[in-house]
Amino acid sequence: MLYGRDAELTEIDRLVAGAQERRSGALVLRGEAGIGKSALLDHAAAAPGTRVLRAVAVEREADMAFAGLHQLLWPVRDGLDALPTPQATALRAALGLNGSPGRDGFLTGLALLTLFAALAEENPLLCVIDDAQWLDQASADALLFAARRIAAEGIVMIFAARDDGFPAPGLPELRPSPLGRADAVRLLTDRGVSPEARDRIIGEARGFPLALLEFGTGPGDAAPLPVTERVLAGFQARIDRLPEKTRLMALIAAAEGRGYLPAMVDAGQVLGVGVEHLGDAERAGLLRVTGGMLEFRHPLIRSAAYQAAPLAGRLTVHRALADTASEPDCRAVHLAASQPVPDEGVAAEVAARAERARDRTAYEVAAMCYLQAADLSPEPDARGRRLAEAAAMAMRAGRIGQAGELAGRATGLLESPPERARLAVVQAAVEFEEGEPREAARLLIDHAERTDPGTAASMLRTGAAYGWSAGDPGAVRTAAARLRAAGRPDPVVEGMAHLVGGDYGRGLPLLAEFVARPLESKCEDGTEGMRAVDAALLLGDDEAALEHATVMVARYRRLGLAGELPGALCALARAQVAVGLHRDAAAGLSEAAEIARDIGFGHRTGRLVGAAARIAAIEGDEERCRELAAGLPEAAAVLGVLDLGLGRYEVALRELEGAWSGGTGRTAIPVPAAADQVEAAVRAGLPERAEEPLRRFESWARAGGGRSWAQAVALRSRAILGDEEQPYAEAVRLHEKGGRPFERARTELLYGEWLRRARRRSDARYRLRSALEVFERLGAVPWAERTRAELRATGETAAGRPAPGPLDRLTSQELQVVRLAAAGTSSRDIAAQLFLSPRTVEYHLYKAYPKLGVSSRRELRELNLSL
Repeated sequence: MLYGRDAELTEIDRLVAGAQERRSGALVLRGEAGIGKSALLDHAAAAPGTRVLRAVAVEREADMAFAGLHQLLWPVRDGLDALPTPQATALRAALGLNGSPGRDGFLTGLALLTLFAALAEENPLLCVIDDAQWLDQASADALLFAARRIAAEGIVMIFAARDDGFPAPGLPELRPSPLGRADAVRLLTDRGVSPEARDRIIGEARGFPLALLEFGTGPGDAAPLPVTERVLAGFQARIDRLPEKTRLMALIAAAEGRGYLPAMVDAGQVLGVGVEHLGDAERAGLLRVTGGMLEFRHPLIRSAAYQAAPLAGRLTVHRALADTASEPDCRAVHLAASQPVPDEGVAAEVAARAERARDRTAYEVAAMCYLQAADLSPEPDARGRRLAEAAAMAMRAGRIGQAGELAGRATGLLESPPERARLAVVQAAVEFEEGEPREAARLLIDHAERTDPGTAASMLRTGAAYGWSAGDPGAVRTAAARLRAAGRPDPVVEGMAHLVGGDYGRGLPLLAEFVARPLESKCEDGTEGMRAVDAALLLGDDEAALEHATVMVARYRRLGLAGELPGALCALARAQVAVGLHRDAAAGLSEAAEIARDIGFGHRTGRLVGAAARIAAIEGDEERCRELAAGLPEAAAVLGVLDLGLGRYEVALRELEGAWSGGTGRTAIPVPAAADQVEAAVRAGLPERAEEPLRRFESWARAGGGRSWAQAVALRSRAILGDEEQPYAEAVRLHEKGGRPFERARTELLYGEWLRRARRRSDARYRLRSALEVFERLGAVPWAERTRAELRATGETAAGRPAPGPLDRLTSQELQVVRLAAAGTSSRDIAAQLFLSPRTVEYHLYKAYPKLGVSSRRELRELNLSL
């Protein structure tokens, strides 16, 4: 019987009842030790008709890779055979079942989601994880990834955690409050506590259920300690009353941490104790033994048993556990705990454990182990190397601040130039993410000469990319020159070096050459594939950018590389915006932001807003556009489109001119923005300020930038400046070859305006109607309103905004699911690609069908979903 927990029980029962109807949900119970979280988990686990998986995280296992998942999934490990091969392999590796992990640890999270969904097919699945603040990070990442993505499978995941651990943004939380006096009285009465003792106990316990129960077992203590410390002290007092050998066996159990009785027995034999000495502790209600496992009745009892022992005793027990350990990771854990001073032999074993964690993609665990190995290293150079490795692992885990702090500690300890160069890669990544991008570029370029040629070339290529992003032309040129001098010229870096000098005739062909290479040769290496996407975007070759980005997104989805996917989706969205696929771009950006958050890379979402800001600018959503553009390198280009659409030509001109003349203009501002600058200058009545940007854009278009659409825009810009028809007509002809629909509509709008002024109203209407259709499809509200105004000026009454189409009624995720299903992709494959469960895919289809007016996949495939 749980007293005073009506709200918590109602919420838990609601989740379990929802699972019976195939609704999924997650919950975090958060609060201090002793507030009653474990009792609420017990209530949930007792729900009839559910399959229960349960784990209790242990503090001593917080730095053991996938220890939490191992405990949770061991009873259902045979179910891994039903998973897709890459997922099954990754999860086997996490559980130590001879699998080999992929490059991305978050494939384990996807595998976990798929496994949970499969287990829930027969009965609702309930996962309860107690003391989640002590979960190892690899397990926590996988569990949170799954918890944020369950929807319609019949899965409930409930975590209990203290206030100072297990951050779980995005999951709902409940905080059990202390019991009121009436409920405390009922609890104590139910336990047979006399009325005389109740007032004392209630006053001391402050409503904590565990304290209410424990304070009734001994004499009053008026010491002014916090309740948790009072309870802990009470447990220690009870342990102190046990026989010496029972206390030693309890200490072995507390130090072992996992509850694995055979390991305790082996260590006990070394120290002269055994399971026969546990009886007094069992009878005292402090622990229980079931099968081959020993479980403390409450985590605070384990803490009490460990903390009550003197340091020498703890060191001796850990040494015994290390000497008898059958697993190398367990040996390393206890060996480190038994060694109070630096020792190279112990440090080497802990470093080997870090390497094993790294190989299983448990990067945060690897970082902790390398740090521990560094602290155990007596020699400065070894300490520095291990700190550098810890920094690199923290970086791969997305812990940017920790990576910077560890790299800073390593800096003064490394003497070898190659080691310092490797450290510079981490330091540069930290600077690029959270510091000064120009310094990031300089770090890589300056240290590249201190390492081997292959690593140096990679550092210089990345340094050039950082320099381009930071608006540092000097860094780009220096990287290109050093690659040439090393006999490793790179077409992309060389091309960028020419572009920052305005030499489009030499720069663009180099980028085009790289983009034109066979896709297969670039996709074996994800880095090369994404460089091809970036080069195509710089070229304005939208079709190539779309093709390459689509291939890279599909590759990352197929391999389950969740860490790589947000960046690829962002690049794909930029290409989709260019070709007018705004809904698809928005859906991809929404997914990218969600994945980045789910895998703990939320700090990287700032890179995702560029395409979203462009969409908002075209749509005339000023508030959202300015919010998204704030801090973007390309902010001026984005705001230029916004202000042009809203008729603020002087403002647009000032922004574009200021950005181009500043230090970042030649890298951060896309050359096509020069055409916007031309239009802004002419419409602002300052045609003389249109000449230079027009020459710049024409030079870029002649050199191959953007191909036919760019040549069309160049002619349009010339027509605006010269107020002539022939360039307009030729521009429209070139637009018909394909390319950017938004630019085509702008050309037709301007040409229609010119025709209307020339009193050729019939010709003007034809162009304006065509422009209006595109603007309306793109949701370009201010541009559509300008076009309607022009149509009215020709004597035609234009209709208002059209009603939303079927696709407009879909959510972002429904749109992605529908497009894949219409292409014939199975629900299982869609689930793997979108990091969802198959049942959630079916749920989204079920919700989408009525919105689209269909009832089956066959009808879905017959729809025109090209827009």
